Amino acid sequence: MTALSRRQFLLTAGSSVAAASVLAACSSPAPAPPVSPTPTPTPVGPPVWAELSQSVKGAVLLPADANYGTAKLTENPRFDDAAPLAILEASSAADVAAGLAFATKYGVPLALRSGGHNYVGWSAGGASGSGVPPSLVISTATLTEVTLSADGSTVQVGAGASLAEVYNTVGTAGRAIAGGSCATVGVTGLTLGGGVGVLVRSFGLACDQLTGVEIVTADGVVHQASASNDADLFWASQGGGGGMLGVVTGLTFATRAAPDVTTWYVEWPWSAAAEVVAAWQTWAPSADNGLWSTLKLLGGNSHPGEPSVSVSGTWIGSGPLSQQIAPLLNGVSAQPSTNQPFHHSYVDAMMIEAGCQNTPIAECNTGPGGALTREPSSGTSNIGYATLDASGITDLIAQVNAAQNVSGMTEGGISMDALGGVVANIDPSATAFVHRKALMTVQYTATFAVGADPSPYDAYVRRFRAAMTTHWQNWAYVNYCDATVPDAQTAYFGANLPRLTSLKAQYDPHGLFTQPQSY
Repeated sequence: MTALSRRQFLLTAGSSVAAASVLAACSSPAPAPPVSPTPTPTPVGPPVWAELSQSVKGAVLLPADANYGTAKLTENPRFDDAAPLAILEASSAADVAAGLAFATKYGVPLALRSGGHNYVGWSAGGASGSGVPPSLVISTATLTEVTLSADGSTVQVGAGASLAEVYNTVGTAGRAIAGGSCATVGVTGLTLGGGVGVLVRSFGLACDQLTGVEIVTADGVVHQASASNDADLFWASQGGGGGMLGVVTGLTFATRAAPDVTTWYVEWPWSAAAEVVAAWQTWAPSADNGLWSTLKLLGGNSHPGEPSVSVSGTWIGSGPLSQQIAPLLNGVSAQPSTNQPFHHSYVDAMMIEAGCQNTPIAECNTGPGGALTREPSSGTSNIGYATLDASGITDLIAQVNAAQNVSGMTEGGISMDALGGVVANIDPSATAFVHRKALMTVQYTATFAVGADPSPYDAYVRRFRAAMTTHWQNWAYVNYCDATVPDAQTAYFGANLPRLTSLKAQYDPHGLFTQPQSY
């Protein structure tokens, strides 16, 4: 996230430019037979950290080390008070295996981190309010290599690579994959949870483009999983959530020729919000597969006077964009206050969506020398399988209006990202991502000042979710995890949960990977 709102950034990025991904639905193998229980290893005593340091090539940082204070930070400043026992900056899958063996030997709690965007701070290694004790953080953030195959048809990605790094390498070579729209999000976490992004209706989810994954399981075995090898682990890696069955150290994706991309942005007066919601929800999930859009209703200090309502998106199909969005515009009686399209190459569009237009790739991050700013946030989610009736739309607008009364909120509200398209063409059981037939993913978010008490903002997003769950039921998206979601495992994984639970018993029988919502 940057200090600019997404609305402001799309306008400024698009205006400046104007002035100057292969799908395969894998068959589901039969669940593995139950594994006979084995005794849980007994810790041998207090951890001897020097032993871990001597067994790995990467760095092991302890609280007294000079780089520890920087290395422990995640992308959300609200978790800066975390005090992990140590941080292993893994240099390879072998380092990860050594870290897992060390944690097993000494009974040390684990936290796993790649991009560091976990909504509730479970990758921080012991932040207050996270429900995670001080832990050994195994970080794959230094595994950032991105390598295209000779013919460009596939790309190998280190587990610590950010979306911006992947887009830059792939797009510069004239190839494309589809993913999210935040520069610093790690491609690993995004993919393991499914991977909704700005080309999702034409390319599919990030996990649909995955062809292989290197994953280290609790026993230290390094698996090269694919549809034909360790197929159950590969299936689980396609939407089964991060850090549940093992530590991913590398991924391979299929690419496709990079398309030109038209980005677009439409905003209406707030008085039209109910009509916009009604028109968008019946149009967006069934639009041409080449068109993707997100509907945002946002309030807070960034929107003085009244909230904003806007739809933005991407178009990679043939023919004029105006024909594609005409049904949306015709469904709203008010004229838009803004209606702007912008034409880009794939790589330029992805860097704009990521907030890194005209920013050198080395600076497209929040680290030392980076051009982006960390911002505290709260968030939770729904998955929408049904359109809202008039009552649901009224409840939604009331909750956005309530953002105007939350003291200190920079921006808060709701974002609805369209699904449908090729996502819905894959059977819900073919990958671990179960929500194939949903119309949209839904985020409730709030941003606020560094150092502010997060409680009021957590309360706001969770009240919003509670109000809308009446209409959308309890479904949720694992990449927008929230510790307070009731029956979270079912909300995230639905009918795929029993198979995931069986795989958990097989590959992690002693519960080494024990984040709060593990299955």
